[in-house]
Amino acid sequence: MFVKQDPAAQEKADELADWFRARDIEVIRQESFQPRLGLENSRERRVDPEYITCVFVLGGDGTFLSASRWIGDAGVPMIGVKFGDIGFLAEISEDAVFRAAEAVVSRQFAIESRARLKVRIIRNGNPYVEETVLNDVVINKGALARLANIETYIDGHYLTSYRSDGLIVATPTGSTAYSLAAGGPVVHPAVEGILVTPICPFTLTNRVLIVPGTSKIQIRLGEKASDIVVTFDGQQGLEIDGDDEIVIEKSRYPLELIKLTGHNYFDILKAKLRWSGGRI
Repeated sequence: MFVKQDPAAQEKADELADWFRARDIEVIRQESFQPRLGLENSRERRVDPEYITCVFVLGGDGTFLSASRWIGDAGVPMIGVKFGDIGFLAEISEDAVFRAAEAVVSRQFAIESRARLKVRIIRNGNPYVEETVLNDVVINKGALARLANIETYIDGHYLTSYRSDGLIVATPTGSTAYSLAAGGPVVHPAVEGILVTPICPFTLTNRVLIVPGTSKIQIRLGEKASDIVVTFDGQQGLEIDGDDEIVIEKSRYPLELIKLTGHNYFDILKAKLRWSGGRI
């Protein structure tokens, strides 16, 4: 189990752990990590897939993203149990957690693959950082920085230099997160594509671009770039400068999402976006 640092989630995690142990199922428990700047020791906390069959994530979408980073490329299927507002990723309600556990134990579920992105930062010509994201990678200027000039290439071909507050490169799963708030479209998770969404572009003709899932996106900063941060799923990040290159492409390791009967993507979408007068 991967558990949000919240009293209600912690209490339910205790109950769920007892439920599993009563059925002779061993439970490994990990507390959620706090978002932070810096990637030191991030690899030391990754899960060993040999000992884990699936992961119950108790929290919200932020906790789910943190859990996705925790499992890394292990390929362990995950299921999210939400606490608070309805989420796109943590879609099982708190009162349905034991029904969900019963379904998982009896293998009455399907697996849905969600594409992730591999993000590499090249510094001084050498690999410096490699991360995997489920939602998005964001290049963002600091509070006091001027507009960022973000040179963008697709498969080695120059696309444009975005003069904007930043740039979001997102998966279809991440289309309903920061990219949506920045004016991007909602893209169904089954669609093969990568979204490139500028944040408050200075040129109004700069629009969201959806490129094939096979594309390799290369990003460099323009001259005199300073106070620029790249973040991974909003969980961790680091400062970059004009000498760094960011390379983004589809990961070979998708996230395996456990889907139970009766949970439909469009129902969750309508509820979250309050379409047709629905409420969260």
